[in-house]
Amino acid sequence: MEMSIEPTSQGKVRDLYDLGDKLLLVATDRISAFDYILPDAIPNKGRVLTQLSVFWFELLDGVVENHLISTNVEDLPVEFQAHADWLRGRFMLVRKAEMFPVECIVRGYLAGSGLAEYKKEGTVCGIKLPEGLTNSSKLPEPIFTPSTKADIGGHDENISFAKCAELIGEDDAQELSRLSKQIYTTAADYAAKRGIIIADTKFEFGRIGGEIILGDEVLTPDSSRFWPADEYEPGKSQPSFDKQYVRDWLSANWDKQGEPPHLPEEVIQRTAEKYEQAYTMITGRKLEV
Repeated sequence: MEMSIEPTSQGKVRDLYDLGDKLLLVATDRISAFDYILPDAIPNKGRVLTQLSVFWFELLDGVVENHLISTNVEDLPVEFQAHADWLRGRFMLVRKAEMFPVECIVRGYLAGSGLAEYKKEGTVCGIKLPEGLTNSSKLPEPIFTPSTKADIGGHDENISFAKCAELIGEDDAQELSRLSKQIYTTAADYAAKRGIIIADTKFEFGRIGGEIILGDEVLTPDSSRFWPADEYEPGKSQPSFDKQYVRDWLSANWDKQGEPPHLPEEVIQRTAEKYEQAYTMITGRKLEV
């Protein structure tokens, strides 16, 4: 049962509570696809997002600072501690940061909107790529392809590096590009040893006291494409540990007009299993539920 305390604001998946000098980020079990919040929840999805993000924040500690303060219920205001059973394992108490108005996307493989653009133009977000690449091809090196941040119901738009620099300044754009690629490479190398390919991912950065920090969630099945390495085969779409299973079902059963339909129980359970499997493979831990 979700909390009765009204959030300060809500995203597609997360509820945010302003605690004055800190923020409380709570990952619900909501799931979105095609910019719609779906009517059905995915059991324990919020716990996967939170606990996997915390794992990565710890692993990347030597690469970039982050906003995490605590995941202990005892560190929350008393009114939230009454909801300990719901909150445990699915919240992060974080520092407030001035967030950059861009999504920092890194692509290591050709998929999604990048594949569609490459087929037409031979580029991804205006970056020229070699000829002869195909669906799911590994790129010669990871590329930084920022996008705008859309409100709920809107759609993020890919932008050029020049537009990113125009929005946030050349120096910050260069630093976000460098950090994003370094984080991606570190994480992708780690995940590969655990049997998972991170095809692409997106990061959000902010600034605290002049220092750029990594915020939001990081390297989860909601913000990344995770592929099983033992089934990887370029030239076709890959099986995945993310919400592609939900997207595929919706594409086959919904014309994307009006409100999205309810998901079959099989799709809900299969998606929950995929999320938890990704968590276990990457971390080597059992999900705390």
